[in-house]
Amino acid sequence: MTHETKKWWEETSSKYQKQCNIPVAIHYGPGAPFEDELKLLGNLKGKKILEIGCGGAQCGIAMAKKGAIVTGIDISEEQLKFAKKLAEKNKVNLTFYQGDVKKLPQIESSSQDIVFSAWALFYVDDIKSCFHEVRRVLKKNGIFVLAMPHPSYFIMNAKNLKFNQSYFQTGKYQSSHTTKPGKKTRFVCYNRTMSDIVNALVAAGFTIKLMLEPDSRKHYPKDPWYGIWEFQPRLMKLLPPTVIFKVQK
Repeated sequence: MTHETKKWWEETSSKYQKQCNIPVAIHYGPGAPFEDELKLLGNLKGKKILEIGCGGAQCGIAMAKKGAIVTGIDISEEQLKFAKKLAEKNKVNLTFYQGDVKKLPQIESSSQDIVFSAWALFYVDDIKSCFHEVRRVLKKNGIFVLAMPHPSYFIMNAKNLKFNQSYFQTGKYQSSHTTKPGKKTRFVCYNRTMSDIVNALVAAGFTIKLMLEPDSRKHYPKDPWYGIWEFQPRLMKLLPPTVIFKVQK
């Protein structure tokens, strides 16, 4: 992650959390069912779980309420402030660290049963390094469950259903947004093809157990992003916003 990503989230965290009002539950992103339907993680009681790019920690808190021992890492101080308050409100204890998820020096090798990430890794400039670190911290046969923006989704405009760009136009994407009156902040993410993601997981030494492309033609009742920003029903009926991988060390 870059200083641009950190700056974006420091300035937009409060507005984002208010607008989305994400429920305390294990979600996988726009247009996708929640864990209570997908059942990708199994019994969480007593499991050590690391959530990378935890944001407001709605997922991690839900895991802790199921008996997991949860650590959350995020680059943004403001997101972690929100997460700590939300954990206190829900009467669960989580460990939080601020940092870039490409390197996880706070986490011991072979210490985690599960690493989880929902819609955070498209802010990471070097997912190869991130995936190698995730594998390092996982126990033998530990699982990594990650949800990312589907590589095909943002190439099409949600308003006019015309192509914005080529699928093969990958790498750094940036745009300027007004985050406060009279102040603009740069939004930065990284476009990748599906093969970029798969090959990075394989290169890190993971075995891919499954890949899901949730049917976003359905409106999942708890989806807090449905109908806002680019997540419009017209486009979601054509392309899935989210892809989910479950891989194993």
